[in-house]
Amino acid sequence: MQPLIDHARSFGRRPEEFASLAHGQSPQVLFITCSDSRVVPALITGARPGELFELRTAGNIVPPYVPGRPTSEAATVEYAVDVLGVQEIVVCGHSHCGAVGALVRGEDLTAVPAVRDWLAQAEPPSDVPDDDPAVAGAVCNHVLAQLLRLRAYPCVQRALTSGQLRVHGWYYEVHTGAVRVHRPDTDSFEAL
Repeated sequence: MQPLIDHARSFGRRPEEFASLAHGQSPQVLFITCSDSRVVPALITGARPGELFELRTAGNIVPPYVPGRPTSEAATVEYAVDVLGVQEIVVCGHSHCGAVGALVRGEDLTAVPAVRDWLAQAEPPSDVPDDDPAVAGAVCNHVLAQLLRLRAYPCVQRALTSGQLRVHGWYYEVHTGAVRVHRPDTDSFEAL
């Protein structure tokens, strides 16, 4: 913890770099990814403060939109699209994902009921071998499933229909730093 504290102390000694952030934010991208500590959106994208609006969930799960049942995730998406006016949404999965791996392998999660119940919202990726430690194919399928869910959110539907928003699926390899993007025309994940 001490190195983190030391960095936080020195980080706050550069107020001139951050003064403009007090006037508000205008990110162009909502970046939805996993809570995994190895996935750092600003590091992956090179974004500076104020450039990404982030939503991090276990397994980068986008829960189904249910009218009248607000969730933190739905509120974040709605705020990003309707208030901040983001023009792009990226759903980014990653290699070696514990959440997707647990789904693929059908792991017993009774000891962690909140995790079990959260992951129950995700569809187990089908027809994917469970012997790949990176769970690459399963993660890519999972990203596509989350994009479909995201498109069902009313604010996202409206913005997509009006041409004000685009959505993207990414796959990040934690062991190489490489990023692949889903290409709808070939229905494959290819290098950026």
